[in-house]
Amino acid sequence: MHAGKKFTFKQVFFWTRRELLLFLIIAAFTTLIYDVFRFKWMAIPWLPIALIGTAVAFLVGFKNNASYDRLWEARKIYGGIVNTSRTLGIMVMDFIANQPAENKISESDLKVIHKRIIYRHMAWLTALRHQLRVIADWENYSQAHVKEFKDKYGVDIREHNISLEDEITPYLSKQEKKYILSKSNKATQLIALQSKDLKELFDLELLDSFRHIELENILKDLYTFQGQAERIKNFPYPRQFATINYYFVWIFILLIPFGMFSAFEKIGRVGLWLTVPFTALIAWIFHTMDKIGIATENPFEGGGNDVPITTISRAIEIDLKEMLDEDEIPEKIEPVGFILT
Repeated sequence: MHAGKKFTFKQVFFWTRRELLLFLIIAAFTTLIYDVFRFKWMAIPWLPIALIGTAVAFLVGFKNNASYDRLWEARKIYGGIVNTSRTLGIMVMDFIANQPAENKISESDLKVIHKRIIYRHMAWLTALRHQLRVIADWENYSQAHVKEFKDKYGVDIREHNISLEDEITPYLSKQEKKYILSKSNKATQLIALQSKDLKELFDLELLDSFRHIELENILKDLYTFQGQAERIKNFPYPRQFATINYYFVWIFILLIPFGMFSAFEKIGRVGLWLTVPFTALIAWIFHTMDKIGIATENPFEGGGNDVPITTISRAIEIDLKEMLDEDEIPEKIEPVGFILT
């Protein structure tokens, strides 16, 4: 996620410079043929091209709206995870306790239980973001401009450089870690372990029925958020819309100079060459709008415009560890090149 005031013109130019150069070449090549060989038949009335451009604009707008909806839903999901995680923390601290007039276990043992459950939740946050950062075939992470942007601004995707096993080691016992790493959907099984643990605490009468049900409802909410995030991650923006939209944009771009010839030729032979910059400008605007939609449609892949799930997870970890009154609190993640991951 870009955490600055705006993308600078230099950043936008850097992001789209290859396409802009290509548009200039296409426009210059077609204008050169038209001017040198005097192929008057190449000039096309602007009206049919404008109709195609109107249709393309509607398609690009539809795609950008749909992509933004995916991004905003992803952000709402993680906003829900933040609130539910805090709620889980205070419920664990306040609900799991010796019942009145009974002294079953010591306060130090209670703190161990609180820490075990809260740390297991942090392991769930870690497992979930690792699952969401797995690169899918339809995502843009492998594209040259994405890699270039990350390298230029030093953007580092933590989940691609540190293994899940290493990250969950501080949060789980050796037995639990071995069990979780043997499962395919590790985040799912971590919540299942939480439920099992709560059931055992209920059997020990450290939880009454009401509090046990309330904590189980929190786990249900976490499953809901996980499922919603997995739905966005595992179901791409429909390929038929993405593919046809891409073709239509390029058809329009290739037709633009042929519609410009008649208008600029009226200025004179020198004026005819204004076709080149104006064609490149119009093509750049349409292609960049389409590219914005492409860059937004996969909000968990770790791009510069995606939901910063690593940063959000760290903020939750800080909140939970402060609830436990721990001494070693991790630093919050700061943006690198105005980008939060």
